Amino acid sequence: QVQLVESGGRLVQAGGSLRLSCAASGRTFSSYAMGWFRQAPGKERVFVAAIGRSGGNTFYADSVKDRFTISRDNAKNTVYLQMNTLKPEDTAVYYCAARSSPYYSDYAAAKKDNYSYWGQGTQVTVSS
Repeated sequence: QVQLVESGGRLVQAGGSLRLSCAASGRTFSSYAMGWFRQAPGKERVFVAAIGRSGGNTFYADSVKDRFTISRDNAKNTVYLQMNTLKPEDTAVYYCAARSSPYYSDYAAAKKDNYSYWGQGTQVTVSS
């Protein structure tokens, strides 16, 4: 059981960096694998990055690999998305999500239907 609140989204110029945070409530944060998804206007919500319960396993969409980094601090009940070299096509509402799992797998982590809990989203706008 977890409640999620994203923060950190704002307007940024192309080539810039931004760090998103997702704060979780409750005492069971470390029991959940976490993911970041994004949704651009008129488009489907798509996978961005995922991290296992202990933080040792990470997985990224091809569109953000080598630019974005997902991390988590279980002591702070927080997951982060560090976004570097931002591009206009990164513009979207970014959502964090949580899912229960017996163990981490890339396949399961990339499927949005596997996530049970979602934050409200935070807007990221990248200007050209």
